[in-house]
Amino acid sequence: MSDKKNKKVRIAFFDFADCEGCQLQLTYLNEQLVGLLDHVEIVNFREVISEKSDNYDIAIVEGSITRKHDEERVKEIRKNAKIVIAYGACACIGGVNGLRKKFTQQEAKDIVYKGREFPLEAGEPRPVHDVVKVDYYIHGCPTNNEETIKALKSILIGKGYQPPTYPVCVECKLKENVCLFEKRQVCMGPVTRAGCGAWCPSYGNICYGCRGLLDNPATQGEMDILKKHGYTLEELTQKFETYNLCRMMGEQNEPKKS
Repeated sequence: MSDKKNKKVRIAFFDFADCEGCQLQLTYLNEQLVGLLDHVEIVNFREVISEKSDNYDIAIVEGSITRKHDEERVKEIRKNAKIVIAYGACACIGGVNGLRKKFTQQEAKDIVYKGREFPLEAGEPRPVHDVVKVDYYIHGCPTNNEETIKALKSILIGKGYQPPTYPVCVECKLKENVCLFEKRQVCMGPVTRAGCGAWCPSYGNICYGCRGLLDNPATQGEMDILKKHGYTLEELTQKFETYNLCRMMGEQNEPKKS
């Protein structure tokens, strides 16, 4: 990414409909972030600096797209950036914001703002790639800092980055975790993209699928697991929709070509 004069690569962070938790993760990097700053210059990062610039090489976008203004803004970001990275579950797959799809506009307004009369600007949540071309994805809710650093280093040296294509179960086995199905818990690990280091199962929680459905999940294998432990597909679906409702309700899940 650097030119012949070895200028630092300029990186900008942007947020849309999200909690900004993924960006906050980066503030915990400490020495690793300092080392990265030897090679990059952060020109937009609302959580850390007040300066802003429209001159950047890499745009890291957090959050789902919900408003007309969001569409216009992310298209402008795409136009300015050489590389766009979708960062976190909301940007990559729609995330928790996708639950909004279960309700009409009026129902959503009544639940959140009951009794208050004003136009609700927010519309249907969408992952970033439903609006603009995304070059790379860093999944998770929140993102895993080890993966973020690995991805950024790989992208900076021109190798690009491909998230794991195997399930979280692989990472669970490597950590010698007891399968949560054996503990009578419905876990999304068998069909969820790895890369988090089996974060949640390693600390006694189930995998909720925040890293998104595998491109080619072992569907029959998952059905066999459910049957073995006495669970139904409906029970699995109820948990999986927490992060993946955009895909489950028919949103495009392929990157835009232009």
